[in-house]
Amino acid sequence: MAIRQLSETLINQIAAGEVIERPASAAKELIENALDAGATRIEIATSGGGKALLRVSDNGSGMEAADLELAVRRHCTSKISETLEDIRTLGFRGEALPSIGSVARLSIASRRRDSAGGHEIAVAGGKIVHIRPAAANPGTIVEVRDLFFATPARLKFLKSEKAEAGAITEIVKRMAIAFPAVRFVLSGSDRTTLEFAATGDDHLARMAQVLGKDFRDNAIPLDAMREDIALTGFAGVPTFNRGNSAHQYAFVNGRPVQDKLILSAIRGAYAETIPSGRYPVAVLSITLDPALVDVNVHPAKSDVRFRDPGLVRGLIVGAIREALARDGSRAATTGASDMLRAFRPGFQPNAQRPQAPWSAETSPFRPYQPAGGFAERTQASFGGLSAPTARAEPPPSPQPGAPEPASPETTGRYPLGAARAQIHANYIVAQTEDGLVIVDQHAAHERLVFEAMRKALHSKRLASQVLLIPEIIDIPEEDCDRLMQHAGELSELGLAIERFGPGAIAVRETPAMLGEVDAHGLVRQLADEIAEWDTASGLSAKLEYVAATMACHGSVRSGRRLRSEEMNALLREMEVTPGSGQCNHGRPTYIELKLSDIERLFGRS
Repeated sequence: MAIRQLSETLINQIAAGEVIERPASAAKELIENALDAGATRIEIATSGGGKALLRVSDNGSGMEAADLELAVRRHCTSKISETLEDIRTLGFRGEALPSIGSVARLSIASRRRDSAGGHEIAVAGGKIVHIRPAAANPGTIVEVRDLFFATPARLKFLKSEKAEAGAITEIVKRMAIAFPAVRFVLSGSDRTTLEFAATGDDHLARMAQVLGKDFRDNAIPLDAMREDIALTGFAGVPTFNRGNSAHQYAFVNGRPVQDKLILSAIRGAYAETIPSGRYPVAVLSITLDPALVDVNVHPAKSDVRFRDPGLVRGLIVGAIREALARDGSRAATTGASDMLRAFRPGFQPNAQRPQAPWSAETSPFRPYQPAGGFAERTQASFGGLSAPTARAEPPPSPQPGAPEPASPETTGRYPLGAARAQIHANYIVAQTEDGLVIVDQHAAHERLVFEAMRKALHSKRLASQVLLIPEIIDIPEEDCDRLMQHAGELSELGLAIERFGPGAIAVRETPAMLGEVDAHGLVRQLADEIAEWDTASGLSAKLEYVAATMACHGSVRSGRRLRSEEMNALLREMEVTPGSGQCNHGRPTYIELKLSDIERLFGRS
């Protein structure tokens, strides 16, 4: 079969299949062009999920007629010259506009600020229809209609209009977080108008616009640097989590990315603090020399390659864990909101259950019964505190194990206040200076025991068990080399290995905490991890998992009645223990309710 040169139109359509996968891909490319042009206001309009119409308007620098003609040709760009070593713009390939023009009906109207008038170019199916003068404001308006009309097979792979519109919304959110000084407006017949007002240098205010106002109250600032690589941003407290990873945003030199290494590092940093199936909320911005990162690894520019991936991963994990240790022990403010909703009149956890009309018989509140009624139930629930009687009597004498009376000294001195009662033999109620705290005693003590065990894990060499007959494991020579580079680190964790020929490893000791262990599987897993991330943290994670399990079984059980001094001792230890705001499974250990919230429930504010 003879070899022949493909036509320019077909070449563009093939390129479009890589660059423009869906309407959101086109929106991303057009928004990047607007930002590179210095726009401070960007408006995006869609119809039919972006398939029927996608319009991006900006107030950037604009283009002349000659620039418009070049803009729709492949590999024509103003953003790089001769090298890919110093890319400081979002776009650089020169493929977006010609790719869109080859599969859709594209029109671009633009005017430079110093020009008397503007110009317009139209492209349909890869062919230039016209170039002519046009009335235009300073800036550029790019309009894409009938996306993929020239390649109808691609239309079959698109999702519903609602799904495609949602993907465009997600692109705009990521761009909005990366550029808080730019005003974004997203509108159209297929959506509700979404506007992000410019916040200048206040990145947290822009994040609150995108992620919700609760993020501001539950975010911990990040600011770390390692070998000229800077990491800034915000990480949510562990108890402020979501059901998917859509609320994790990462940026490299201002470029929104969805890089597997970064997402894996976030997951590793929150290990043992987030429940299974839940995901943390985080916004990370990495700044480094452009020569140390390759952004030219994927047509959509969503992936990057770092020259030293282990360094970047270590920076992210270390910075987030340090932030969580510093300020992550507090409970999410959303817990109190959920409690308030549960207390409000008319709240029904099961919406299907009919609400009976109020009467003395159907009311959940019963008249006070001085003998054998509420008083007995209260005494059983509150561990010795008696309910007041109907007639005036002197206060009862303190009973053994009853909490001491409230005082300003005990409530204002400590963040978690002073214990006042234990209810249902599992929940401690503490009074703070400006509200109250409810603590799950089992979950809280479980976390304290785990942190003590984890501290012991990292403070000395772990106990190991010597194998009677060393395990010989055959693995590739390059994996042997990587494992031996980390042999000292593994030895501190109780795993003693030696080289046994060019392609084998001898395991002589394994961590005693793991009990009977599959040495072959463990070593191969560590070798794969080191090859991928240049770190052997998998063994440490296994040991911490065992410690978490032991802590769960060795902590204060639900149903155990605690004395006043025991409850207060638990509160004091929580205040000085990192991560005490959630248990080993990621559930909150306490919920705080402000006095203002309580007063609002009773209509006093």
